[in-house]
Amino acid sequence: MDKLHLNRMQFYGYHGVFPEENKLGQRFYVDLVLSLDLSEAGRTDDLTKTVNYAEVYQLVKQIVEGRAYRLIEALAENIASDVLHQYTSVNDVTVRVVKPHPPFDIHYDGVVVELTRKRAMA
Repeated sequence: MDKLHLNRMQFYGYHGVFPEENKLGQRFYVDLVLSLDLSEAGRTDDLTKTVNYAEVYQLVKQIVEGRAYRLIEALAENIASDVLHQYTSVNDVTVRVVKPHPPFDIHYDGVVVELTRKRAMA
């Protein structure tokens, strides 16, 4: 299966358990890996034979910048679900959500949730 990567998309959201996270918000980074057959798009140079990544970006933006989630696990789950629902040519999707500045008194390079969801077989 071929893969389409959308790396390090940046959004501003209000996700977190603590009230200050919901009030102040912060930047989040999202990476997607979409598994789908890209052979026809490659042969024909036809945008309708692939996934328009500008549209995928807008979908993810609406999710991240819309409703506030307590957990980035829930945020990632909703991104995966909506991508699979919206783009039927995608067989599976890996979503990686990075929260670079969690509100802890520990110095490290953020918190990351990564999950992979596959299309249910009919």
